[in-house]
Amino acid sequence: MSQPKSKKRAISGWIVLNKPYDFTSTQAVGKVRWLLSAAKAGHAGTLDPLATGILPIALGEATKAVPQVQDGIKIYRFAIGWGRATTTDDTEGEVIATSDVRPDGAALEAVLPRFTGTIMQRPPAFSAIKVDGERAYDLARAGEKVELAARPIDIDGITLVEHGAEESVLEVTCGKGTYVRSLARDIAEALGTVGHVTRLHRAAVGPFTDADAVTIDQLEAAEAGEQRDALIKPVSAGLAGVPEIRLDAGQANAVGHGNAVLLTGSGAPVSLDECWVSFKGKVLATGAVQFGQFQPGRVFNL
Repeated sequence: MSQPKSKKRAISGWIVLNKPYDFTSTQAVGKVRWLLSAAKAGHAGTLDPLATGILPIALGEATKAVPQVQDGIKIYRFAIGWGRATTTDDTEGEVIATSDVRPDGAALEAVLPRFTGTIMQRPPAFSAIKVDGERAYDLARAGEKVELAARPIDIDGITLVEHGAEESVLEVTCGKGTYVRSLARDIAEALGTVGHVTRLHRAAVGPFTDADAVTIDQLEAAEAGEQRDALIKPVSAGLAGVPEIRLDAGQANAVGHGNAVLLTGSGAPVSLDECWVSFKGKVLATGAVQFGQFQPGRVFNL
């Protein structure tokens, strides 16, 4: 006789996971959802299977705040292996070019300013970008030649952490859509050689950093119930850095029904492209302020 399925819980909040190596983002979400018996879960920004680090997993109503987290600033620490280019721009691919050139530390530091600010970047062929309705990595795996158009990305800063003849470690602070594999490839080419990412760790996504992270081992070690639930961050944690507006009971009731409300008081904003509103500490909705009115976009049921 088969075992009955465990009852799924309508829980909401964030698990800031330190994703393990060789684990897909989808696998990580599935594991966390199972451990917490969560009815609904998703993640804020895919992390490559061979990468480790911050994967914010949204539970329940927190999934409505995924865009705000996903659009936040990201910090990556990565290593470039010099002298070999691969099909995937990381260790997973086949070697397609080699070079005997090994840049020195001074040359590497001198070239980094070229990769700060708004720059044009060509995504790797093995990426999730769609080409005529198909994922680029599916086409590349099928042997098709994939040439993706360069697109603008924002890099706030990039620094050299450690330099070696065969491998160098860098840290980059960047915006949405940046491919670190492409960055490593392009830095190597700018130095007259080839290279690929040998290690990649995401240290921050939006408001979440390594200091917030828990591992799957920690989740498994915690007792199911209150102890495991204590590792869940509130829904509002994902909105840190986004302006908050506190409403009164009447306004909160109107927003709960999806209606716009006029903001009153001397400090009430007249215009905001993005914000969230709360009542007694609970997230009510995300949206925008236009002509002194809060216009709800996504309404939360907490």
